[in-house]
Amino acid sequence: MNPFTKFLRHRKRNGNFDLFVSFWDRLESLTIQIYKEQIDAIEAEMEFAQVWPWLRQNYNRWQDELEPCWRRTRAAGAPPKSDPFLLLLAIESPTEIVGDWRAMQHLPAAREAINQYLLQLA
Repeated sequence: MNPFTKFLRHRKRNGNFDLFVSFWDRLESLTIQIYKEQIDAIEAEMEFAQVWPWLRQNYNRWQDELEPCWRRTRAAGAPPKSDPFLLLLAIESPTEIVGDWRAMQHLPAAREAINQYLLQLA
């Protein structure tokens, strides 16, 4: 888990959003591991099959609240043109992550949006 996110989550607990963040942490970790070739995309399939469907099903609960937050972030040095969460959730298989620099550039925007939202809750 991102250390700043962890700090913010301990300041104000929100069970439903905490669960969302825990799944997002898994998505972020797996994406980075696959991109950096620390884990083979085929080996990542089981974790991918648990994380992505859950987030796709549950993101809509937080989408409206996270939108103003991600709009204030930057991805690839510019404001995101679209929702970074949806961009990452649109990935259909771990093999799509291999070499996907665009996905890697949008991970920080999503994380920053999570942190901004947690700051608002505190």
